[in-house]
Amino acid sequence: MTQGFLHEPARQTPVLGDYDVVVLGGGPAGIMAATSAAALGSQTLLVEHYGFLGGMGTAAGVTNFCGLHANVFGEVQQVVHGLTDELLERMRQLDGLNTPHSLFGGKIAAQAYDNAAFKVAADQLTTARGVELLFHSRAVGVSLSGERQLQALLLETKSGRYAVRAQRFIDCSGDGDLFAQAGVRFEKGETGADMMYPSSMFRVQGVDAAKAGDAWNHFGEWMAQAEAKGRRFPRKSPIIRPQKNPSEWRANVTQLSRANGEPIDGTDVLQLSAAELQGRAQIVDFLDFLREYAPGFEKAYLLEIAPQVGIRETRRMVGAYQLSETDVLNCASFEDSIGVNGWMIEEHVAGNVSFRWQDIPNCRGYNQLPYRMLLPLEIDNLLVAGRCASMTHGGQSAARVSGACFAMGQAAGTAAALSLKHQQRPRDLSALTLQEQLQRNGAFLG
Repeated sequence: MTQGFLHEPARQTPVLGDYDVVVLGGGPAGIMAATSAAALGSQTLLVEHYGFLGGMGTAAGVTNFCGLHANVFGEVQQVVHGLTDELLERMRQLDGLNTPHSLFGGKIAAQAYDNAAFKVAADQLTTARGVELLFHSRAVGVSLSGERQLQALLLETKSGRYAVRAQRFIDCSGDGDLFAQAGVRFEKGETGADMMYPSSMFRVQGVDAAKAGDAWNHFGEWMAQAEAKGRRFPRKSPIIRPQKNPSEWRANVTQLSRANGEPIDGTDVLQLSAAELQGRAQIVDFLDFLREYAPGFEKAYLLEIAPQVGIRETRRMVGAYQLSETDVLNCASFEDSIGVNGWMIEEHVAGNVSFRWQDIPNCRGYNQLPYRMLLPLEIDNLLVAGRCASMTHGGQSAARVSGACFAMGQAAGTAAALSLKHQQRPRDLSALTLQEQLQRNGAFLG
């Protein structure tokens, strides 16, 4: 669609502020990165392009924390702690957090929540530590001072273009928007074999909970019955569960692809625009199916379609270490552990979801996350946390979920603040120093 180029004149960009730490992206990783940096005394700015925090957890309507728990030798336990415990408690106080629910016959657990509670609790958590929040702002570029040093992040806001300067930057954008602009090496798949398919999430209201019962155990068979009569679904393995209000259910059932069948690239604005339309069309079709085939859903209606497509994978930094699928399945340990991931491989492939498990229940059920996966090789004052951290496609298929992102974010913010305190590059910060601080703040390192 691009047709030539337009020359823009040079401009003087006003500096909005100077900070110790600037965090891009207010999802699970960004919330924890900003909060932990500010808690250690760093003047911290958190930049988010929506008017609320939560990332895919709110903007994409996930409404379900995965990866907070692991199956530890047959017992499902919460394994992500630290600031995450405070966030969960704040959500609980807002009456917006379900008790964890069992999945896959008790092999693992997840925890549903109300979007509004996550948004408000994230506001409370960050501002209580003095984090400055800048909403409605998109990163559009960077300024370097020397080859290996970021000087400023360039933003487009409702007020125009600004620059924010900092001594440390943390990319928690999910898509690696900051590190890509800074010239950091990354990988990004193009096919269903190396990049996961996105979904459009939605919630329905008006479900007769008593009649629906354990419907989540039967959607697959009902879909098979509908397919036998000619109905087609974009993917199998539906994930449909009740929210805290039992008449409200969330649905993760769509799959978004290009005309050639390959996954939508969430960094391509034309593909992303087409995906929004495709997702809404799939949602309407699936609601018709629910009303026809699922007992208790006869009067269900669309309560909410998420504000944006749910992106699972785009750019993945190639950093000092890439977490791999083998690391996940073998429950790998690392001397520089900064937290753990207890989620299995959940790879969204063409038309389905492929689950690959650790040797449950004969293992501890989690892998440690090494500090090195947060460290780019090219820029000295940048850390990366969340689903765009340094992972292979297989490793990212597990550690992209919110639990691991919470852990990575707290570690990244803590490392940024400690590196400033000790006047070191983040890569030169002692892992032991970082681990001791994380443990003082309640984190579980495995």
